[in-house]
Amino acid sequence: MWVILHIYFFMSCSYISVALMASSGTCQLQGHFTLNGMYQNGDFLIGGLFEIQYLKTFPGLSFRTEPKLPQCENFYMTSFQQAITMVFAIHEINNNPNLLPNITLGYQMYDNCLRLGVAFRAATALISGTEETISDRNCRGPPPVIGVIGDPGSTHSIAISSVLGLFRMPMISYYATCSCLSNRKKYPSFFRTIPSDAFQVRAMVQILRHFEWTWVGLLYSDDDYGINAALSFHQDVQQFGGCVAFSEILPNDNNQMAVQHIVRVIQISTAKVVVVFSTSSYLLPVVDEMLLKNITGRQWIASEAWSTSPVLLTPRLRYVLGGTLGIAIRRGEIEGLDNFLLRLRTDNFSQNSMVRIFWENMFECKFDTGGGLRAKMCSGQEDLRSKYTPYTDVSELRASYNVYKAVYALAYALHDLMHCEEGRGPFSENRCVDISNLKPWQLVHYLQGVKFTTGFGDHVSFDKNGDALAIYDVLNWQPSSEESVTIRRIGVVDEGVTTGKVFTLDENAIYWNFETNKPPRSVCSESCPPGTRRATRKGLPVCCFDCLPCGDGEISNTTDATECIACPNDFWSNPQKDRCIPKEVEFLSYEDPLGISLITAAMLGTLICALVITIFAHYHKTPVVRSNNSELSFLLLLSLKLSFLCVLLFIGQPQLWTCQLRHAVFGISFVLCVSSILVKTMVVIAVFKSSRPEGKNAMKWFGAAQQRGTVLILTALQVLICAVWLSTASPTPYKNSRYIRSIIVYECAIGSVAGFSLLLGYIGLLAAVSFLLAFLARNLPDNFNEAKFITFSMLIFCAVWIAFVPAYVSSPGKYAVAVEIFAILASSFGLLLAIFAPKCYIIILHPERNTKKAIMGKSTQNK
Repeated sequence: MWVILHIYFFMSCSYISVALMASSGTCQLQGHFTLNGMYQNGDFLIGGLFEIQYLKTFPGLSFRTEPKLPQCENFYMTSFQQAITMVFAIHEINNNPNLLPNITLGYQMYDNCLRLGVAFRAATALISGTEETISDRNCRGPPPVIGVIGDPGSTHSIAISSVLGLFRMPMISYYATCSCLSNRKKYPSFFRTIPSDAFQVRAMVQILRHFEWTWVGLLYSDDDYGINAALSFHQDVQQFGGCVAFSEILPNDNNQMAVQHIVRVIQISTAKVVVVFSTSSYLLPVVDEMLLKNITGRQWIASEAWSTSPVLLTPRLRYVLGGTLGIAIRRGEIEGLDNFLLRLRTDNFSQNSMVRIFWENMFECKFDTGGGLRAKMCSGQEDLRSKYTPYTDVSELRASYNVYKAVYALAYALHDLMHCEEGRGPFSENRCVDISNLKPWQLVHYLQGVKFTTGFGDHVSFDKNGDALAIYDVLNWQPSSEESVTIRRIGVVDEGVTTGKVFTLDENAIYWNFETNKPPRSVCSESCPPGTRRATRKGLPVCCFDCLPCGDGEISNTTDATECIACPNDFWSNPQKDRCIPKEVEFLSYEDPLGISLITAAMLGTLICALVITIFAHYHKTPVVRSNNSELSFLLLLSLKLSFLCVLLFIGQPQLWTCQLRHAVFGISFVLCVSSILVKTMVVIAVFKSSRPEGKNAMKWFGAAQQRGTVLILTALQVLICAVWLSTASPTPYKNSRYIRSIIVYECAIGSVAGFSLLLGYIGLLAAVSFLLAFLARNLPDNFNEAKFITFSMLIFCAVWIAFVPAYVSSPGKYAVAVEIFAILASSFGLLLAIFAPKCYIIILHPERNTKKAIMGKSTQNK
């Protein structure tokens, strides 16, 4: 809040001052900020903002006196190396005859003390310049600085770029990664040589995807960097199918209650992988608490903000942080930088106060002792080679390498601008830029299209949002022999490659801080194997699920399938439910034990019929054979034989012709059989009626011709029914899966229920009439009265077919066919045995009773 109030106060005062001076025709610098910095004059100046010292507390604002900047503390050697790298790059460019010839670059850089208020003052000082008054109200000539290298912090860059963007002043940050800065509408002149957090998040998700870690924890700092990175991480993790087990904000005030809460969450969570977007200073309290409670066994994924932090690379933390996988900005090599760093010397120029502060911190001395006797005096001639600090360490040039690329990007943009061919320029009327009246927005145009290659071989360019090509090193924290922790590069993430392989990793070089020395498993639920599907647990993320087996007739042939796929109609799932196989085709076959049994019974019936026919033919002149129309007996035996043989049409794989013939042959043969029995019954009745005076003329209506005619007519009606049925709705082979879904029952569809019902109904009608007539004639006097046997046979016939209907309807598949065959066989055997067994019994076993005298004697006795 104090920063906003200060800016408002400053802008208000400036507006009033400018209004008062408008009439004078001159612009006067309203004041100076007390800032530590470095300066070198040149034709064009490049500004710089670096985090070299740290301001712990900012003084309060009374709004009565001018705010004064207190002394900053805690000198950062690494950040000062970055500032000197900018000086080295400018020095190298000035000595390069092929880049900006006849142009000398200078610099003006300030320390922001890691505070937004200081950073904003420094940025204001850069764009305001150092001249006290300007009389040219048209502001001709080059700007105070042609661009700003920095600021490294995302929050600082957001605030500063919002103001610099109004003037289209180029700003190239070397360490601000917030993805929000890619918004070209809000930050039209912002560029950066470090990839956006959006790329960093994608790189970290590549690691999670590679090791199949779908259940991860997330810690992030409470600032623009952490919040925006966490938001992008949530979105990208969900896209690849992962889930965030917990998401906690790291306190920025070392709140112990918050730290202990985070540690408890990490301890009880089943996630073995923890991703952290934060600087080392915010993460350190959590790691210390975990070390205190001896909580290990976690795989850490480090963002670039702490992946190379020396604060965490200490031996005491190796049990907690050992094996960390980190994303780091690209490490580069800058030839000649090491010697340049060692040649640095101090001077008495007030604008180079930053060098004096560095010297005092490096050698623990003072240039101005203030009369104190204890303080060591600095000579300015101390040897930097005698000290080994992060300032002189050039083995891990990452942020410094980005500074180097940022300076060269501005230089190449200015070089392209100066070498514009008149008449072919990019501006209105194809004009080029007047170098003596350079405007910042003109340099932004060339900066957007700049392309060059560093001495290390890296290609530098900016996309439409001002972002650099995303190149990251993948690091692994590994123990060394001295019980310390070292960093080893084990892979690269390069989204600018043309080979298509963005992510490369040397898994054999990774150190895993686990007993198994293998990557941990970090999933909420284990993958569902083929044959199952995922079912999300209610109230839990999608990564937490149960594996349910696929239903019958469904399969899943991939791991972690969300749905099971139904098999095609003629296929069924195998027992493992991971493949569709052809359904088993079921029909009553000749190899089936049931089929063999029924065929055996049918052939037995056929043989018995043939045997009876043989007996009757041999004894055709005997009274038993001749007593009741032997022609009808032979016709009845022939029809029974056909009934037995028609069973063969019901067995085997259904074909069109067998489906059409089986019911037709069955219906016609049974009608022939029943009609023969009906006529025999009528003949018995007519014979006995003709023996009475009132029925003397009865037999003239039942002669041999009339008997044959009656049988022919009754059979012809069934033939007609079959012909109409087959011509209108013929039975056809049909694959039926209604009974058992896993089996195809190959059967004959009857085509027309009415036709089949009429066929059976007609047989039933004839059988009922025959049964009724035979029942009425059962007590007629005769030594061999067939009416009794016909009654019994018809009783069996009707009972079998009445029982057939419910049994047929309720029987599935091939068993329905077996029921129908059984009914045919049972009724045929019933007729055969009931009618012909008594006659054969007499003919074979009691031939003495097979005489006319025996039959007539019995008849006389009965009279």
